[in-house]
Amino acid sequence: MSGRPPDERPTSDRSVAERPGAVRADRLGIALVLVSAVGFGTLGIFGIYAQRVGLSIPTVLTYRFLGAAMVVWIVLAVRGRFCPLRGRTLVIALALGAFGYATMSGLYFLGLEFMTAGMVGIVLYTYPALVVVLAAATIGERISRGTVLALALALGGVGLVVGADPAGASTFGVVIVLGAATAYAAYIVTSRAVLETVDPLVLTAYVLPAAGVTFILISTGTGGVVVPATLDAWAVLIGVATVATAVPVLAFFAGLERIGASRTGIVSTAEPVVTVVLGALLFAEPVTGAPVAGGLCILSAVVLLNGR
Repeated sequence: MSGRPPDERPTSDRSVAERPGAVRADRLGIALVLVSAVGFGTLGIFGIYAQRVGLSIPTVLTYRFLGAAMVVWIVLAVRGRFCPLRGRTLVIALALGAFGYATMSGLYFLGLEFMTAGMVGIVLYTYPALVVVLAAATIGERISRGTVLALALALGGVGLVVGADPAGASTFGVVIVLGAATAYAAYIVTSRAVLETVDPLVLTAYVLPAAGVTFILISTGTGGVVVPATLDAWAVLIGVATVATAVPVLAFFAGLERIGASRTGIVSTAEPVVTVVLGALLFAEPVTGAPVAGGLCILSAVVLLNGR
């Protein structure tokens, strides 16, 4: 997710021990980010189930974004944190959802038609490295030696995933998911300016419905958004809107406020691991040495980038 406030790291282990309230906040923050990672890690799993019950990508993503938006808006209203956006900020927020987040999600679900959920999750996680590249190219952020090493690890990991298991990771599928990662990276870089003055959760409250409207428009060319006729289909749609979207979004930002951006990014690396494990358990997706090594390279790159 987007938004990178300053780190809130303790100065020493002793100082942490002397502040039991801070220790509890850290543990709660880590737990919340882990909940978020597990939730987001189920997205590919729900995507596979959606295919099995005959739901189209536009239908799934329409329900996903509009359902999750309702939950986020309700939470903001209850907490009294809602702040209406206006003018240029509103236009940017809607554009981020309608084009950036919608593109990422559409390509992600399309990738599931060519690769296993685990491999899609691993390849998508190249986006932190792509954020660094785009930030350097567009806003002049400096690239350090550590960043170069992280980029090399990420690209090497993708190479291992591509060449390792033709049944689990087709080259075409990898290209599609890399497109999703690039769209997500562009979304994050573009949103930085808005996040200087807007609460990340408020921004998300506008991004989600804008993305949902995009898929309503896309679905008009394929017969419109379908109202499910079976309980299985409804279960998938409710799950993707709540378990895989609304709950992890809320948990992510709650954890982010407690442990800071760098540690949030590191803990979030559990996300593709969750997808790989669930894919293996639920769908018997192959987990062989080379893809695992590639995934470890990509996760190492994320940890290195967040430790800069």
